Amino acid sequence: MRLDKYLTTLGIGSRSQAKELIKKGKVKVNNITVNKPETHINEEEDVVNLDGLDLNYHRFYYYMLNKPKDVVTAVSDFQYTTVIDIMDVQPKKGLFPVGRLDKDTEGLLLITNDGELSHCLLSPNKHVSKKYYVETDGEIRKEYIDEFKNGFDIGLKNNTKPALLEIIDENKAYVTITEGKYHQVKRMFKHFGLRVTYLKRLEMGPLVLDDDLASGEYRELSKDEINFLLKHKDN
Repeated sequence: MRLDKYLTTLGIGSRSQAKELIKKGKVKVNNITVNKPETHINEEEDVVNLDGLDLNYHRFYYYMLNKPKDVVTAVSDFQYTTVIDIMDVQPKKGLFPVGRLDKDTEGLLLITNDGELSHCLLSPNKHVSKKYYVETDGEIRKEYIDEFKNGFDIGLKNNTKPALLEIIDENKAYVTITEGKYHQVKRMFKHFGLRVTYLKRLEMGPLVLDDDLASGEYRELSKDEINFLLKHKDN
């Protein structure tokens, strides 16, 4: 990769600004000052230093976001604030949300630039589980548990696949599904005449929402979390 492109990939200015930094002698590669922007480097092995600070290159980035209400799950939107808009990270270009949470739904959202991982996590053949906390406007009855387990018609092409319903109290529950039909959790409770008044995703596959993340906050995934996710690429 060209040195000037490497800098812009990390979010360090435009291509022309990166070239200027290099020409001014502010960039070192393996502790040697480089003045030519077109210099090619191995981004995985070479150590690049800018003004005394080593730069870390990652081909892929992985963030856990606790999505707040009234923010849309999209890269860009003309009308609403998006999940990418609220993230102050560099580089931001190429990042996208994996899957979708409704505008009024909160909770766990994976943000990455790893398209292959996203495809694996969203593939119906992978059966990746997603766990939600749900509140409704009426009583969640015990007899619903078996119906969730067996699957039922929610007005779409096929019945829902087996899902797990764990009742917390009269109008609160956990729901775990392995598919992502449009408005699925809301439609499942609507089947029983209930309206979902609050919905928050807590888990997606091996990824569990960090209790320390307030609504709207995010962090990079740990190495262990990334490794657990990457196993889906190999399976």
